[in-house]
Amino acid sequence: MRPIMDVAAELGLDTQTLIPQGQFKAKIPLSAERKDGKRGKLIVVTGITPTPAGEGKTTTTVGMAQGFGRLGKKVVATLREPSLGPIFGIKGGGTGGGLSLVEPQDEVNIHFTGDAHAVGSAHNLLAALTDNVAQRGQIPGFSPKGITWRRVTDVEDRALRTIVSGIGGSPNAPMRESGFDIVTASEIMAVLALSSSLENLRERLSRIVVGLTDSGDPVTAEDVNAVGSMMSLLRYAIQPNIVQTTEGQAVIVHAGPFGNIAHGCSSVMGDRIALGYADYVLTEAGFGADLGFEKFMHIKARFNGLEPSGAVIVATVRALRSHGGALRRQLDDSDEDRVRRGMSNLEHLIGAIRSFGLPVVVALNRFPSDTEGEIAIVKQGCKEAGAFDAVDTRVFTEGGAGGVDLAEAVIEATAGDDPEISYMYPEDASIRDKVLALAQKMYGAEDVSWAPSTRRPLRRYTELGWDSLPVCMAKTHLSVSHNPRLKGRPSGYTFEVNDVRASVGAGFIYPIAGSIMTMPGLPGSPRALDVDAEGNILGL
Repeated sequence: MRPIMDVAAELGLDTQTLIPQGQFKAKIPLSAERKDGKRGKLIVVTGITPTPAGEGKTTTTVGMAQGFGRLGKKVVATLREPSLGPIFGIKGGGTGGGLSLVEPQDEVNIHFTGDAHAVGSAHNLLAALTDNVAQRGQIPGFSPKGITWRRVTDVEDRALRTIVSGIGGSPNAPMRESGFDIVTASEIMAVLALSSSLENLRERLSRIVVGLTDSGDPVTAEDVNAVGSMMSLLRYAIQPNIVQTTEGQAVIVHAGPFGNIAHGCSSVMGDRIALGYADYVLTEAGFGADLGFEKFMHIKARFNGLEPSGAVIVATVRALRSHGGALRRQLDDSDEDRVRRGMSNLEHLIGAIRSFGLPVVVALNRFPSDTEGEIAIVKQGCKEAGAFDAVDTRVFTEGGAGGVDLAEAVIEATAGDDPEISYMYPEDASIRDKVLALAQKMYGAEDVSWAPSTRRPLRRYTELGWDSLPVCMAKTHLSVSHNPRLKGRPSGYTFEVNDVRASVGAGFIYPIAGSIMTMPGLPGSPRALDVDAEGNILGL
């Protein structure tokens, strides 16, 4: 690894203002955002609807950044911070793989610069202050039974999904049912990712709803006098973190909102700072295009001046086999018929991205089991679906050399003026109309079914003026639809919404379709990490 100050200086950052966190990582002050109008091209990296095995989106993003570096371009990749939950669960580390890694991968994956811990501390402090205000009756009509704000932890622990807290008695809190979410599902994590300044962070925190009075009026973090205390815990966490790729390109890793419940994108500030110094900024959006890309466009880009110049969608033959009917144990079995059937998923997502007005380059992440016949089917299908190009990438085994062709295709696809963006719904549409637009245009549904329990909150949100907020759909990442068993390109079905909630501080309404878990449980064989004699982490 290169000293991080050398990486930052090469990018053009003022190293005197950076806050070093050891030799290989540093925090970038918000004052580093350039105001002189310089702006590189923003490329959003998304993916096909994934299999549980993952398709290598982060690896491809890092390898593509290295490919840009080999072409002599100033490039920054902007990524979410990994969560401890998946690291010790099924997924493992979230820093890429092979010869396309974010370094130092052990530190980025474990604790990093403490941002996630700051979010968890701020979240649980708000919970404690809310409990205290309710217990003491300091807000008329607001009692402990009206609290909706749960607590968080950064590890997967199914025992905490639903709990009973308090044991009653005069010195203790009253007994009530509550629960924990994982830190990445915290609204404060989404707030951190979407904040554009310290003052904007303060404004968003103040709007967080922690409960309801007996008459149904919202109680906010401002009402319980928690905002200043949370700001004191988050004042450094809002500063983006700079690290590097295996080949020394700059990477900004900052914030890690959940891809199902929240918008699943890295921070606004990370992108804004990067765009002032790089020719190309590669920003990753979580899960497949039906989740991460759509949310990036409607929630992050639309309201922060971050409309991209183009999009890259990462696909694998393995995922196409899955969408064509292969079981998980059959993902590495070549089958051209399954690939042909599975192409419906990729073709649909290419069309959905193009409907925003963006050029699309398909990054075909190669695996050893891929055959030339299968690759030919994919490339022909991508061409017919309107992709600008479909490019083989071998960044896992070859590093930047395996990403040069992809980088060249992106440069060509985004040459000239930026496209005019079209969105799937107007800002002033009702919540129902926004969801219907997404269901029909992004999820391939014919109609939307709303559970009876959603009527009251929808009516109340409209009365409070929250219906003007964008929609952040909470649904499975394993299907374009709300049903993880529906593979390929589902159509003609009814999209089912069974609940609707508001993240007013983050600035979105999130309808819930299907069963969404905000506190995952550990798998049968949790990932086992260890430390060698020199203190290096093994098993990432």
